[in-house]
Amino acid sequence: MKIALVGAGKIVLSCLDALKDIEGIDIAALCVRQGSLQKGEALKNQYHIHAIYTDYEAMLQDNNIDFVYLGIPNHLHFSYAHKALSAGKHVICEKPFTSNYAQLLELVTLAKSTGRYLFEAITSIHTPGFDFLARKVADIGEIKLVQANYSQYSSRYNDYLNGIVHPAFDPAKSGGALYDINLYNIYNVCALFGAPESVSYSCNKGPNGIDTSGILVMNYGKFIAVCTGAKDSASPGYLTVQGTAGYVKVTDIPSVCKHVEFSKAGTLIKHDDTTDNNHMIYEFEAFRDVVNARDMSRCYEWLDIALTVSNVLEQARACCGIHFPLTAE
Repeated sequence: MKIALVGAGKIVLSCLDALKDIEGIDIAALCVRQGSLQKGEALKNQYHIHAIYTDYEAMLQDNNIDFVYLGIPNHLHFSYAHKALSAGKHVICEKPFTSNYAQLLELVTLAKSTGRYLFEAITSIHTPGFDFLARKVADIGEIKLVQANYSQYSSRYNDYLNGIVHPAFDPAKSGGALYDINLYNIYNVCALFGAPESVSYSCNKGPNGIDTSGILVMNYGKFIAVCTGAKDSASPGYLTVQGTAGYVKVTDIPSVCKHVEFSKAGTLIKHDDTTDNNHMIYEFEAFRDVVNARDMSRCYEWLDIALTVSNVLEQARACCGIHFPLTAE
């Protein structure tokens, strides 16, 4: 895989740190805004990146690139991914994939029609801890309750209260707690159990109408999943799946799943990921392995989950009247 990274923010820095330790992925290029060129040049030298661009369309013409990773604000994901797929590139897009379901469906349709890989860079479901969780869920009897919480006081929240609105709190840039942080909870639940029968969302809104925290309830008929996400307050993270014969619990933040407990019939088994690895390594290794195996069916399985999540997110926004003005809704 010869990959070009687009962006120069925190998530791209984490991505670069992860990719340097992965065999079979070559960082072919970096694309940054003109105003970030100096920072981009420093990253190019630090990570031995072959080329740097400030023109995205020009970068897409580079035949030394086959994959494009998008680490840019949420509202730009659709247009940038569409251009890359149309140029014959495979795409890895940061979460959330797109601002609405229709956009994602269009990207999936385009990727399938052109034979391109399309991946969402979501950490949790590719971790060893989530794999342990998924296997043990089958052993705890009939599922009754699922509870998840990912709440983190945002480093941008004080600015927001003072009238300085960063993308994470900007409806015009597809921000908010639901799309930024509760998404991990929703992704985990949908990856385990598929689409719910119904969705409801209650949230706390800031001055511009964006959700700063909220509680999502997904009804699966025979059980209920409750997902809490906050950017205006903090709490220990967890994910608990309760069944009639036992439970499985992630005891740290749901995006990483490093520590998982399985309890049944008085026996407690723990899974602990004691490595110091950048947790983004797992998703990129999974993408690499799928590409090397030419396993397009696995890619499509992940896209089905992504479409389910996108549909849930859109239903949840409708519950609270949260509108992203730059998207067709």
